[in-house]
Amino acid sequence: MKPTQQLHDLGQSLWLDNITRGLLTSGTLRHYISDLSVTGLTSNPSIFDLAIKNSNFYDAAILQKRKEGKSGEALFFELAIEDLRQAADLFRPVHDATAGTDGWVSLEVSPSLAYDAVSTVKEAVHLHTQAQRPNLFIKIPGTTEGHAAIEEAIFRGVPVNVTLLFSAGHYVGAADAYLRGIERRIAAGLDPKVRSVASMFISRWDKAVMGKVPKDLEDRLGIAIAKRTYKAYRDLLASPRWRKAAADGAQPQRLLWASTGTKDPQASDVLYIKALAAPETINTIPEKTLLAFADHGNLGEILPEDGGDAEKVIATFAKAGIDDEKLAADLQREGAASFVASWKDLLNCIESKVTTLKAAG
Repeated sequence: MKPTQQLHDLGQSLWLDNITRGLLTSGTLRHYISDLSVTGLTSNPSIFDLAIKNSNFYDAAILQKRKEGKSGEALFFELAIEDLRQAADLFRPVHDATAGTDGWVSLEVSPSLAYDAVSTVKEAVHLHTQAQRPNLFIKIPGTTEGHAAIEEAIFRGVPVNVTLLFSAGHYVGAADAYLRGIERRIAAGLDPKVRSVASMFISRWDKAVMGKVPKDLEDRLGIAIAKRTYKAYRDLLASPRWRKAAADGAQPQRLLWASTGTKDPQASDVLYIKALAAPETINTIPEKTLLAFADHGNLGEILPEDGGDAEKVIATFAKAGIDDEKLAADLQREGAASFVASWKDLLNCIESKVTTLKAAG
């Protein structure tokens, strides 16, 4: 049995952290679904930037949309939604078979709105309506300002992928916002089955402390933070508040591991896939890491529901001078800034394509 199938059987969904028009037209994504147990995918501005910059798959569509008077963000979102509709249709059988638990794709609101709740909600509603696919998440950053946007988007019936979470505290804030939105729907007599996932970024922790801690601590902090967060996730699902919402028909906000490609060239290329195996979770995997795990991966220990050695390991980092709360805040702020930079690069890339293509006739 393939390692990817073993994870699937454990109850962990494997999603691809990538989308390109080439993946769709070549049949590669269909192959990943049928042969590697991939049951969803995520996208972000960096992924689309590289896809458009490094291929000619989008050239004709970009020129056509420019002729129609579209530019900037409006042009990009049309390109992205075209891709994500096709991907969503490929995953629709999974979505239907799991009654909406799995089979999702994700589209991010403009990263420039990370600290603007009102505009985020407005764009989230617009994009979800424009996409016209029930299995499409709208990604909203889990910043403090984002909490209000998450709650309101859920209340309005928009499925949300909460992104840019770096700590158990960040996760709890996102989960609370999700629950508030669901509780408002229940109180209003609306269907509480509005799905959500909470995306925890892992490898950036280890990259941030590389060279700043003893060698024997390298590549351990991200996994410890994940274990702490998994305990918070399990604690929430066992809480009276969640049980009450579930009794009214609410569905769990699933915990998703993001940024799971190994950053340390000296470490295993499947480090975070093996270490983060856990039921009722998702691991969204870069394409290179997915293929590596399918080739030579294997299951390790399942994440302990009580957090295992998480607190002991994190305490060791504290003794080495690492303040995990401050680092989590720094990583979230830096992550938001990097997404804005990628967003600007993406829009510039599209404009550059237009200029080049027009010059070429």
